[in-house]
Amino acid sequence: MRARIADVLSRARRRTTLLTDSVDEADLVAQHSPLMSPLVWDLAHIGNQEELWLVRDVGGREAVRADIDELYDAFKHARSNRPSLPLLNPEQARGYIGSVRDKVLDVLDSSDLTGNELVDNGFAFGMVAQHEQQHDETMLATHQLRIGAPVLSAPPAPVAQVQVGGEIVVPAGEFVMGTSADPWALDNERPAHPVHVEGFAIDVAPVTNEQYLAFIDDGGYDRPELWSERGWAHREEAGLVAPQFWERDGDRWTRMSFGARIPLRPKQPVVHVCWFEAEAYARWAGKRLPTETEWEKAARFDPKTGASRRYPWGEDEPAAHLANLGQRHLEPAEVGAYPAGASATGVHQLIGDVWEWCASGFEPYPDFRAFPYPEYSKVFFGGDYRILRGGSFGTDEVACRATFRNWDHPIRRQIFAGFRLARDLREDER
Repeated sequence: MRARIADVLSRARRRTTLLTDSVDEADLVAQHSPLMSPLVWDLAHIGNQEELWLVRDVGGREAVRADIDELYDAFKHARSNRPSLPLLNPEQARGYIGSVRDKVLDVLDSSDLTGNELVDNGFAFGMVAQHEQQHDETMLATHQLRIGAPVLSAPPAPVAQVQVGGEIVVPAGEFVMGTSADPWALDNERPAHPVHVEGFAIDVAPVTNEQYLAFIDDGGYDRPELWSERGWAHREEAGLVAPQFWERDGDRWTRMSFGARIPLRPKQPVVHVCWFEAEAYARWAGKRLPTETEWEKAARFDPKTGASRRYPWGEDEPAAHLANLGQRHLEPAEVGAYPAGASATGVHQLIGDVWEWCASGFEPYPDFRAFPYPEYSKVFFGGDYRILRGGSFGTDEVACRATFRNWDHPIRRQIFAGFRLARDLREDER
Protein backbone atom coordinates (compact mmCIF):
# COMPACT_ATOMS: atom_id res chain seq x y z
CA MET A 1 0.00 0.00 0.00
CA ARG A 2 2.77 2.46 0.91
CA ALA A 3 4.49 1.86 -2.42
CA ARG A 4 1.26 2.44 -4.34
CA ILE A 5 0.60 5.68 -2.45
CA ALA A 6 4.11 6.94 -3.13
CA ASP A 7 3.69 6.06 -6.80
CA VAL A 8 0.38 7.89 -7.32
CA LEU A 9 1.66 10.94 -5.44
CA SER A 10 4.83 10.96 -7.54
CA ARG A 11 2.91 10.49 -10.82
CA ALA A 12 0.66 13.43 -10.00
CA ARG A 13 3.62 15.64 -9.12
CA ARG A 14 5.44 14.79 -12.35
CA ARG A 15 2.38 15.87 -14.28
CA THR A 16 1.97 19.06 -12.25
CA THR A 17 5.62 19.88 -12.92
CA LEU A 18 5.22 19.26 -16.65
CA LEU A 19 2.18 21.51 -16.88
CA THR A 20 3.81 24.37 -14.97
CA ASP A 21 7.43 24.09 -16.19
CA SER A 22 6.35 24.04 -19.84
CA VAL A 23 5.42 27.74 -19.78
CA ASP A 24 7.33 30.84 -18.77
CA GLU A 25 6.67 32.93 -15.67
CA ALA A 26 4.40 35.34 -17.51
CA ASP A 27 2.13 32.51 -18.59
CA LEU A 28 2.15 31.04 -15.09
CA VAL A 29 0.81 34.19 -13.48
CA ALA A 30 -1.53 35.21 -16.33
CA GLN A 31 -5.23 34.46 -16.34
CA HIS A 32 -5.90 32.81 -19.69
CA SER A 33 -9.68 32.85 -19.21
CA PRO A 34 -11.98 34.25 -16.50
CA LEU A 35 -13.25 30.66 -16.17
CA MET A 36 -9.83 29.48 -15.02
CA SER A 37 -7.35 30.32 -12.28
CA PRO A 38 -3.81 31.40 -13.09
CA LEU A 39 -1.68 28.27 -13.28
CA VAL A 40 0.39 29.51 -10.35
CA TRP A 41 -2.75 29.58 -8.16
CA ASP A 42 -3.50 25.94 -8.99
CA LEU A 43 0.12 25.05 -8.22
CA ALA A 44 0.12 26.48 -4.70
CA HIS A 45 -3.47 25.35 -4.04
CA ILE A 46 -2.39 21.76 -4.72
CA GLY A 47 0.31 22.14 -2.08
CA ASN A 48 -2.02 23.84 0.39
CA GLN A 49 -4.59 21.06 0.24
CA GLU A 50 -1.83 18.50 0.66
CA GLU A 51 -0.54 20.39 3.69
CA LEU A 52 -3.97 20.74 5.30
CA TRP A 53 -4.92 17.08 4.99
CA LEU A 54 -1.67 15.14 5.14
CA VAL A 55 0.83 17.30 7.02
CA ARG A 56 -1.46 18.86 9.62
CA ASP A 57 -4.42 16.49 9.90
CA VAL A 58 -3.01 13.01 9.27
CA GLY A 59 0.53 13.78 10.36
CA GLY A 60 -0.20 16.21 13.19
CA ARG A 61 2.83 18.22 12.10
CA GLU A 62 3.50 21.92 12.38
CA ALA A 63 2.13 24.06 9.55
CA VAL A 64 4.41 24.94 6.66
CA ARG A 65 2.53 28.11 5.66
CA ALA A 66 -0.58 28.69 7.80
CA ASP A 67 -0.62 32.30 6.57
CA ILE A 68 -1.76 31.36 3.04
CA ASP A 69 -4.73 29.11 3.86
CA GLU A 70 -7.28 31.82 3.08
CA LEU A 71 -5.61 32.75 -0.23
CA TYR A 72 -5.93 29.20 -1.56
CA ASP A 73 -9.39 28.41 -0.26
CA ALA A 74 -11.36 27.79 -3.46
CA PHE A 75 -14.65 28.70 -1.77
CA LYS A 76 -13.50 32.13 -0.67
CA HIS A 77 -12.27 33.45 -4.00
CA ALA A 78 -13.93 33.10 -7.40
CA ARG A 79 -11.59 32.09 -10.20
CA SER A 80 -12.09 35.41 -11.94
CA ASN A 81 -10.78 37.27 -8.87
CA ARG A 82 -7.73 35.17 -8.10
CA PRO A 83 -5.22 37.14 -10.23
CA SER A 84 -5.74 40.15 -7.95
CA LEU A 85 -4.77 38.23 -4.81
CA PRO A 86 -1.26 38.47 -3.27
CA LEU A 87 -0.38 35.00 -4.52
CA LEU A 88 2.94 33.23 -4.12
CA ASN A 89 5.11 33.86 -7.14
CA PRO A 90 6.25 30.86 -9.21
CA GLU A 91 9.53 30.41 -7.31
CA GLN A 92 7.77 30.62 -3.95
CA ALA A 93 5.00 28.26 -5.07
CA ARG A 94 7.48 25.64 -6.28
CA GLY A 95 9.46 25.89 -3.05
CA TYR A 96 6.28 25.59 -1.01
CA ILE A 97 4.91 22.47 -2.69
CA GLY A 98 8.36 20.86 -2.47
CA SER A 99 8.57 21.49 1.27
CA VAL A 100 5.08 20.13 1.77
CA ARG A 101 5.83 16.98 -0.22
CA ASP A 102 8.96 16.28 1.83
CA LYS A 103 6.87 16.36 5.00
CA VAL A 104 4.13 14.25 3.41
CA LEU A 105 6.59 11.50 2.56
CA ASP A 106 7.76 11.52 6.19
CA VAL A 107 4.13 11.22 7.30
CA LEU A 108 3.60 8.34 4.88
CA ASP A 109 6.64 6.49 6.24
CA SER A 110 5.43 6.82 9.82
CA SER A 111 1.68 6.26 9.35
CA ASP A 112 0.13 2.89 10.14
CA LEU A 113 -2.54 3.58 7.48
CA THR A 114 -5.10 2.26 9.96
CA GLY A 115 -6.88 3.48 13.04
CA ASN A 116 -9.49 5.86 11.73
CA GLU A 117 -11.60 6.38 8.65
CA LEU A 118 -9.40 9.11 7.23
CA VAL A 119 -6.24 7.00 7.08
CA ASP A 120 -7.63 3.47 6.68
CA ASN A 121 -6.28 1.98 3.44
CA GLY A 122 -4.51 5.27 2.79
CA PHE A 123 -7.77 7.11 2.01
CA ALA A 124 -6.49 10.63 2.75
CA PHE A 125 -3.41 10.06 0.59
CA GLY A 126 -5.62 8.75 -2.24
CA MET A 127 -7.94 11.72 -1.87
CA VAL A 128 -5.02 14.15 -2.12
CA ALA A 129 -3.59 12.36 -5.17
CA GLN A 130 -7.00 12.54 -6.85
CA HIS A 131 -7.27 16.22 -5.95
CA GLU A 132 -3.91 16.99 -7.56
CA GLN A 133 -4.80 15.06 -10.71
CA GLN A 134 -8.15 16.85 -10.94
CA HIS A 135 -6.32 20.17 -10.83
CA ASP A 136 -3.85 18.86 -13.38
CA GLU A 137 -6.76 18.24 -15.74
CA THR A 138 -8.02 21.74 -14.99
CA MET A 139 -4.56 23.12 -15.78
CA LEU A 140 -4.55 21.12 -19.00
CA ALA A 141 -7.83 22.85 -19.91
CA THR A 142 -6.10 26.17 -19.14
CA HIS A 143 -3.34 25.20 -21.57
CA GLN A 144 -6.02 24.62 -24.22
CA LEU A 145 -7.33 28.16 -23.63
CA ARG A 146 -3.85 29.69 -23.63
CA ILE A 147 -2.92 31.81 -26.66
CA GLY A 148 0.53 31.11 -28.04
CA ALA A 149 2.77 28.53 -29.63
CA PRO A 150 2.40 24.91 -28.52
CA VAL A 151 4.36 23.94 -25.41
CA LEU A 152 2.93 20.44 -24.80
CA SER A 153 3.47 17.40 -26.98
CA ALA A 154 2.28 13.82 -27.12
CA PRO A 155 1.91 11.12 -29.77
CA PRO A 156 -1.32 11.10 -31.80
CA ALA A 157 -4.20 9.19 -30.27
CA PRO A 158 -4.82 5.69 -31.70
CA VAL A 159 -6.90 5.02 -34.77
CA ALA A 160 -9.83 2.59 -34.84
CA GLN A 161 -9.00 -1.08 -34.41
CA VAL A 162 -12.56 -2.29 -35.03
CA GLN A 163 -15.67 -0.84 -36.63
CA VAL A 164 -18.15 0.29 -33.99
CA GLY A 165 -21.53 1.90 -34.35
CA GLY A 166 -25.20 1.52 -33.74
CA GLU A 167 -26.67 0.86 -30.33
CA ILE A 168 -27.00 -1.83 -27.67
CA VAL A 169 -30.22 -2.71 -25.87
CA VAL A 170 -29.83 -3.04 -22.10
CA PRO A 171 -32.81 -4.98 -20.73
CA ALA A 172 -34.81 -3.83 -17.72
CA GLY A 173 -33.65 -5.02 -14.32
CA GLU A 174 -31.82 -4.19 -11.14
CA PHE A 175 -28.14 -3.51 -10.71
CA VAL A 176 -25.93 -2.21 -7.91
CA MET A 177 -24.97 1.44 -8.45
CA GLY A 178 -22.16 3.21 -6.61
CA THR A 179 -19.65 1.56 -4.32
CA SER A 180 -19.06 0.79 -0.68
CA ALA A 181 -15.96 -1.31 -1.29
CA ASP A 182 -13.54 0.88 -3.26
CA PRO A 183 -11.20 2.26 -0.58
CA TRP A 184 -10.42 5.50 -2.44
CA ALA A 185 -13.91 6.22 -3.77
CA LEU A 186 -15.10 9.70 -2.85
CA ASP A 187 -18.20 10.44 -0.81
CA ASN A 188 -20.58 11.11 -3.72
CA GLU A 189 -19.85 7.63 -5.16
CA ARG A 190 -21.12 6.03 -1.96
CA PRO A 191 -22.88 3.93 -0.81
CA ALA A 192 -23.56 1.01 -3.14
CA HIS A 193 -27.31 0.65 -3.59
CA PRO A 194 -29.63 -1.41 -5.81
CA VAL A 195 -31.45 0.44 -8.57
CA HIS A 196 -34.12 -0.85 -10.94
CA VAL A 197 -33.58 0.48 -14.45
CA GLU A 198 -36.14 0.25 -17.21
CA GLY A 199 -34.86 -1.18 -20.47
CA PHE A 200 -33.10 1.29 -22.75
CA ALA A 201 -30.88 1.48 -25.83
CA ILE A 202 -27.52 3.23 -25.69
CA ASP A 203 -25.07 4.04 -28.46
CA VAL A 204 -22.03 1.79 -28.70
CA ALA A 205 -19.72 4.79 -29.15
CA PRO A 206 -19.69 8.50 -28.37
CA VAL A 207 -20.89 10.93 -31.02
CA THR A 208 -18.05 11.67 -33.44
CA ASN A 209 -16.86 14.81 -35.21
CA GLU A 210 -18.23 13.40 -38.46
CA GLN A 211 -21.67 12.84 -36.94
CA TYR A 212 -21.69 16.25 -35.29
CA LEU A 213 -20.81 17.91 -38.59
CA ALA A 214 -24.00 16.45 -40.07
CA PHE A 215 -25.94 18.26 -37.34
CA ILE A 216 -24.19 21.54 -38.18
CA ASP A 217 -24.73 21.07 -41.93
CA ASP A 218 -28.42 20.41 -41.32
CA GLY A 219 -28.78 23.80 -39.65
CA GLY A 220 -28.66 22.47 -36.10
CA TYR A 221 -27.52 25.79 -34.67
CA ASP A 222 -30.23 27.70 -36.54
CA ARG A 223 -33.28 25.65 -35.58
CA PRO A 224 -34.77 26.68 -32.24
CA GLU A 225 -37.14 23.70 -32.27
CA LEU A 226 -34.14 21.47 -31.58
CA TRP A 227 -33.16 23.37 -28.47
CA SER A 228 -34.74 23.78 -25.08
CA GLU A 229 -35.92 27.31 -24.33
CA ARG A 230 -33.01 27.86 -22.00
CA GLY A 231 -30.56 26.19 -24.39
CA TRP A 232 -31.64 28.38 -27.30
CA ALA A 233 -31.31 31.51 -25.18
CA HIS A 234 -27.76 30.50 -24.32
CA ARG A 235 -26.96 29.63 -27.95
CA GLU A 236 -28.03 33.12 -29.01
CA GLU A 237 -26.36 34.95 -26.14
CA ALA A 238 -23.05 33.07 -26.54
CA GLY A 239 -23.19 33.04 -30.34
CA LEU A 240 -22.65 29.30 -30.59
CA VAL A 241 -22.20 27.98 -34.13
CA ALA A 242 -19.94 24.94 -33.57
CA PRO A 243 -18.00 23.24 -30.77
CA GLN A 244 -15.51 25.47 -29.00
CA PHE A 245 -12.16 25.79 -30.81
CA TRP A 246 -13.65 24.79 -34.20
CA GLU A 247 -13.13 27.08 -37.16
CA ARG A 248 -14.31 26.79 -40.75
CA ASP A 249 -11.48 26.96 -43.27
CA GLY A 250 -13.03 27.14 -46.72
CA ASP A 251 -14.89 23.89 -47.25
CA ARG A 252 -13.38 22.14 -44.25
CA TRP A 253 -13.31 22.50 -40.48
CA THR A 254 -10.26 22.67 -38.24
CA ARG A 255 -9.89 22.90 -34.50
CA MET A 256 -7.39 24.49 -32.17
CA SER A 257 -5.54 21.92 -30.06
CA PHE A 258 -3.12 23.25 -27.46
CA GLY A 259 -1.81 26.04 -29.65
CA ALA A 260 -1.87 24.21 -33.01
CA ARG A 261 -4.67 24.41 -35.58
CA ILE A 262 -5.29 20.92 -36.92
CA PRO A 263 -7.78 19.23 -39.28
CA LEU A 264 -10.71 17.44 -37.71
CA ARG A 265 -10.31 13.69 -37.42
CA PRO A 266 -13.81 12.50 -38.44
CA LYS A 267 -13.86 9.37 -36.26
CA GLN A 268 -12.79 11.04 -33.03
CA PRO A 269 -15.47 11.78 -30.41
CA VAL A 270 -16.57 15.39 -30.56
CA VAL A 271 -15.16 17.40 -27.65
CA HIS A 272 -15.72 20.86 -26.14
CA VAL A 273 -19.49 20.91 -26.42
CA CYS A 274 -21.78 22.10 -23.66
CA TRP A 275 -24.75 20.19 -22.29
CA PHE A 276 -27.20 22.34 -24.25
CA GLU A 277 -25.45 21.48 -27.51
CA ALA A 278 -25.53 17.79 -26.63
CA GLU A 279 -29.23 18.05 -25.80
CA ALA A 280 -30.00 19.75 -29.14
CA TYR A 281 -28.02 17.17 -31.10
CA ALA A 282 -29.89 14.37 -29.32
CA ARG A 283 -33.23 15.88 -30.26
CA TRP A 284 -32.06 16.28 -33.86
CA ALA A 285 -31.04 12.60 -33.89
CA GLY A 286 -34.38 11.49 -32.42
CA LYS A 287 -32.78 10.31 -29.21
CA ARG A 288 -31.81 11.72 -25.81
CA LEU A 289 -28.91 11.81 -23.40
CA PRO A 290 -28.63 8.82 -21.07
CA THR A 291 -29.46 9.25 -17.42
CA GLU A 292 -26.60 8.81 -15.01
CA THR A 293 -28.08 5.51 -13.87
CA GLU A 294 -28.31 4.22 -17.44
CA TRP A 295 -24.74 5.26 -18.14
CA GLU A 296 -23.42 3.43 -15.09
CA LYS A 297 -25.45 0.30 -15.79
CA ALA A 298 -24.13 0.19 -19.37
CA ALA A 299 -20.62 0.64 -18.01
CA ARG A 300 -20.65 -1.74 -15.04
CA PHE A 301 -23.37 -4.36 -15.24
CA ASP A 302 -22.34 -7.87 -16.25
CA PRO A 303 -25.45 -9.69 -17.53
CA LYS A 304 -23.81 -13.10 -17.04
CA THR A 305 -23.00 -12.69 -13.36
CA GLY A 306 -25.29 -9.85 -12.28
CA ALA A 307 -22.26 -8.14 -10.73
CA SER A 308 -21.25 -4.50 -11.07
CA ARG A 309 -17.67 -4.14 -12.28
CA ARG A 310 -15.20 -1.49 -11.16
CA TYR A 311 -14.40 -0.70 -14.80
CA PRO A 312 -16.26 -1.57 -17.99
CA TRP A 313 -13.69 -4.27 -18.85
CA GLY A 314 -13.57 -5.76 -15.34
CA GLU A 315 -11.49 -5.26 -12.19
CA ASP A 316 -8.06 -4.73 -13.74
CA GLU A 317 -6.52 -1.28 -13.41
CA PRO A 318 -6.56 0.86 -16.59
CA ALA A 319 -3.79 0.20 -19.10
CA ALA A 320 -2.79 1.73 -22.43
CA HIS A 321 -4.69 -0.89 -24.46
CA LEU A 322 -7.91 -0.40 -22.47
CA ALA A 323 -8.53 3.36 -22.36
CA ASN A 324 -7.16 6.78 -23.31
CA LEU A 325 -6.31 8.33 -19.94
CA GLY A 326 -3.53 10.21 -18.18
CA GLN A 327 -2.61 12.81 -20.81
CA ARG A 328 -0.92 10.00 -22.74
CA HIS A 329 -2.37 11.72 -25.81
CA LEU A 330 -3.61 15.28 -26.15
CA GLU A 331 -6.81 14.31 -27.94
CA PRO A 332 -9.52 11.65 -27.97
CA ALA A 333 -8.82 8.39 -29.78
CA GLU A 334 -10.95 7.33 -32.72
CA VAL A 335 -14.03 5.29 -31.85
CA GLY A 336 -13.17 1.62 -32.02
CA ALA A 337 -9.60 2.21 -30.79
CA TYR A 338 -9.99 0.21 -27.56
CA PRO A 339 -11.98 -2.98 -28.21
CA ALA A 340 -10.49 -4.62 -25.10
CA GLY A 341 -11.98 -1.84 -22.98
CA ALA A 342 -15.61 -2.49 -23.96
CA SER A 343 -18.15 -3.21 -21.25
CA ALA A 344 -19.87 -6.54 -20.69
CA THR A 345 -22.93 -5.01 -22.36
CA GLY A 346 -20.86 -4.27 -25.48
CA VAL A 347 -20.46 -0.50 -25.14
CA HIS A 348 -17.11 1.03 -26.15
CA GLN A 349 -14.95 3.81 -24.74
CA LEU A 350 -16.97 4.59 -21.66
CA ILE A 351 -13.73 5.37 -19.83
CA GLY A 352 -11.32 8.02 -21.14
CA ASP A 353 -11.34 10.05 -24.37
CA VAL A 354 -14.14 12.49 -23.44
CA TRP A 355 -16.26 13.15 -20.39
CA GLU A 356 -19.83 12.26 -21.31
CA TRP A 357 -22.74 14.55 -20.46
CA CYS A 358 -25.70 12.77 -18.87
CA ALA A 359 -29.28 13.97 -18.59
CA SER A 360 -29.19 13.88 -14.78
CA GLY A 361 -28.49 16.62 -12.30
CA PHE A 362 -26.06 16.15 -9.41
CA GLU A 363 -27.86 14.62 -6.44
CA PRO A 364 -26.80 12.46 -3.47
CA TYR A 365 -27.31 8.72 -3.39
CA PRO A 366 -29.63 7.26 -0.73
CA ASP A 367 -27.93 7.32 2.70
CA PHE A 368 -25.20 9.66 1.45
CA ARG A 369 -22.80 10.85 4.14
CA ALA A 370 -20.43 13.76 3.58
CA PHE A 371 -16.82 12.71 4.21
CA PRO A 372 -14.35 14.05 5.05
CA TYR A 373 -15.75 17.53 4.38
CA PRO A 374 -19.09 18.80 2.98
CA GLU A 375 -17.48 21.14 0.44
CA TYR A 376 -16.38 18.27 -1.78
CA SER A 377 -19.91 17.23 -2.80
CA LYS A 378 -22.71 18.23 -0.47
CA VAL A 379 -22.70 21.94 -1.20
CA PHE A 380 -23.17 21.25 -4.93
CA PHE A 381 -26.17 18.93 -4.69
CA GLY A 382 -29.33 20.32 -6.25
CA GLY A 383 -27.57 23.20 -8.01
CA ASP A 384 -27.53 24.02 -11.69
CA TYR A 385 -25.24 21.17 -12.63
CA ARG A 386 -25.31 18.23 -15.02
CA ILE A 387 -23.49 14.97 -14.48
CA LEU A 388 -20.42 14.01 -16.52
CA ARG A 389 -19.15 10.46 -16.53
CA GLY A 390 -16.20 8.38 -17.71
CA GLY A 391 -13.21 10.74 -17.68
CA SER A 392 -11.27 12.12 -20.63
CA PHE A 393 -7.85 11.84 -22.23
CA GLY A 394 -6.80 14.38 -19.58
CA THR A 395 -8.05 12.37 -16.59
CA ASP A 396 -5.62 10.26 -14.61
CA GLU A 397 -6.59 6.69 -13.75
CA VAL A 398 -6.47 7.39 -10.01
CA ALA A 399 -9.37 9.82 -10.50
CA CYS A 400 -11.34 7.71 -12.95
CA ARG A 401 -13.44 4.59 -12.39
CA ALA A 402 -16.90 3.57 -13.51
CA THR A 403 -18.42 4.93 -10.29
CA PHE A 404 -16.62 8.30 -10.46
CA ARG A 405 -18.97 11.30 -10.71
CA ASN A 406 -18.11 14.68 -12.19
CA TRP A 407 -20.43 17.64 -12.61
CA ASP A 408 -20.49 21.09 -14.18
CA HIS A 409 -22.80 23.84 -15.36
CA PRO A 410 -24.66 23.04 -18.59
CA ILE A 411 -23.04 26.00 -20.40
CA ARG A 412 -19.45 24.87 -19.85
CA ARG A 413 -17.38 24.00 -22.94
CA GLN A 414 -13.73 24.44 -21.90
CA ILE A 415 -13.81 21.01 -20.25
CA PHE A 416 -12.97 17.92 -22.31
CA ALA A 417 -16.61 16.89 -22.69
CA GLY A 418 -18.54 15.06 -25.38
CA PHE A 419 -21.55 12.72 -25.19
CA ARG A 420 -23.29 9.60 -26.43
CA LEU A 421 -26.99 9.02 -27.03
CA ALA A 422 -29.65 6.77 -25.57
CA ARG A 423 -33.35 6.19 -26.13
CA ASP A 424 -36.38 4.52 -24.58
CA LEU A 425 -37.27 1.08 -25.90
CA ARG A 426 -40.22 0.57 -28.18
CA GLU A 427 -42.93 -1.82 -27.06
CA ASP A 428 -41.64 -4.58 -29.35
CA GLU A 429 -38.11 -4.29 -27.88
CA ARG A 430 -39.07 -4.76 -24.27
